[in-house]
Amino acid sequence: MGLMPHGWTIRHSHGDAAAFHASTPVAERSITFHTVERPTLVLGSAQSPVEAASRVAAALGADVVRRRSGGGAVLLLPGEFVWADVVVPAGDDLWLDDVARSMLWLGRAWATALAELGVEGRVHEGSMESNSWSKQVCWAGIGTGEVISGTGKLVGISQRRSRDLARFQTMCHLRWRPELVAALVATPRPVAAELAASAACVAAPADQVMAALVAHLPA
Repeated sequence: MGLMPHGWTIRHSHGDAAAFHASTPVAERSITFHTVERPTLVLGSAQSPVEAASRVAAALGADVVRRRSGGGAVLLLPGEFVWADVVVPAGDDLWLDDVARSMLWLGRAWATALAELGVEGRVHEGSMESNSWSKQVCWAGIGTGEVISGTGKLVGISQRRSRDLARFQTMCHLRWRPELVAALVATPRPVAAELAASAACVAAPADQVMAALVAHLPA
């Protein structure tokens, strides 16, 4: 754990995604980078576990867990993503009552950090854009504050909040596996080709991505 000069606490976490999602963070400015030991399919708060193709998940050795924030499913494969959990306490200068627009500052920080690594993206400032698969697959839709490169989502952001804090769960892919994501969606499921362009990947080592994001968190 470390403390940045501008008031951010930096943490690293490794292990069970379900336990991490269920944890209650401290109401302080913090960013936690979480990694997983096993392949994990994370369902959104409104999704039913029966939507996961359990046979395929078992064949992959994948855990199926749920997060408290909304949206579609996210597949976490060890070493193939950067997950940053960002907490802002109520009353902070970064706090906005408008839930959707409250994610814009974080999308901008991500976009600036990735541009430093040679990965150009733009922050989506409009409302949610959905398609046939976005209720089932997180990366198929585009939400306010998320970062887009071409037609693909570069950084996904979801949020849950209490009266004490907002917790932003953000992620970018270092590698995108549309064939595995499609296989883990309940029938009727998309084919891999329908999801292939949904994600844009970051061609940089995870430690460089984390360092760049930390460096561009606002004071």
